Amino acid sequence: MYKLVIIRHGESEWNSKNIFTGWTDVGLSEKGIAEAKEAGKKLKDNDFSFDLAFTSFLSRAKETLDIVLGELGEETPINHSWRLNERHYGALQGMNKDEIKEKYGEEQFVRWRRGYADCPPAITKEDSRYPGNDELYKDLTEEELPLTESLEKTEIRVAPYWKNEIIPNILEGKKVIISAHGNSIRALIRIIDNLTPEEIEKTEVPTGKPLIYEFDEDMDVLNKYYLD
Repeated sequence: MYKLVIIRHGESEWNSKNIFTGWTDVGLSEKGIAEAKEAGKKLKDNDFSFDLAFTSFLSRAKETLDIVLGELGEETPINHSWRLNERHYGALQGMNKDEIKEKYGEEQFVRWRRGYADCPPAITKEDSRYPGNDELYKDLTEEELPLTESLEKTEIRVAPYWKNEIIPNILEGKKVIISAHGNSIRALIRIIDNLTPEEIEKTEVPTGKPLIYEFDEDMDVLNKYYLD
């Protein structure tokens, strides 16, 4: 049996202010730091340890991972990839969710926020929020740099990383942890659990709470639970 731990970063500074964050690089709130510490303690109390970690390019996921591993007292090798970044919310990034809901209505708000195939309004390459302006993404092609993303598009970039980088390490027997974001994790959950678009639209991922998967040798799910 193989185990995988997936954790959504603790509450970020913009989560606490109800702002669409996406690829904007903000840190954890005080609550988020506490959530990460608690997650690390729970993993330690349940005798988890890790040989390899995967996370995104964004500080809130990296910081959460560092805190968790610190609680475990481990110096685990870490692989970073933009493919695990949060979904890019396009022109909604930096905007208050309540204000967007009031301006465009509940139905449109929910479609942008939770719809599988719905993309928010796109930014332009001249926009300061365009990832191509960030040195972090200098090695990405123009096609890989999003102007906006749906969950479906997020899944398209997550899927090959899961298949080609993460699964082989799990099958080698390495104990793996992934620290990522609400939508990149929802993309992983849809792939792993083979959910329909309608099912994943209803799936919420709590901050700072370890999600445990147990697999057989064919990577079929034997068990799945949150660590309480």
